[in-house]
Amino acid sequence: MDGYGGRRNKSEQDAWTVEIGYALLSAVLVAGVAFGAVGGPALLFDLPRMLSTVLLRVGGTLAALAFVARVVGVLVSFGQRAQPSQPGRTSPDS
Repeated sequence: MDGYGGRRNKSEQDAWTVEIGYALLSAVLVAGVAFGAVGGPALLFDLPRMLSTVLLRVGGTLAALAFVARVVGVLVSFGQRAQPSQPGRTSPDS
């Protein structure tokens, strides 16, 4: 159901499916980069155990936050683009 109480047509459902897939895939990549930037040195170098533990935990936390932020950001942005600003109108300038 869309924001106006009606049902979505097949093309809208397909667009949402593609957008969800894009959001998840791009979020995995962003999370991987975030983890690699912070936790990567702990995996690559022989660091003291305490420092390695801290880097891995901070990297994991940052990766999880980046994943959620990316998914939410992509889907909210798509939801705002998908709906006209006023019912029955196709663009804000109409």
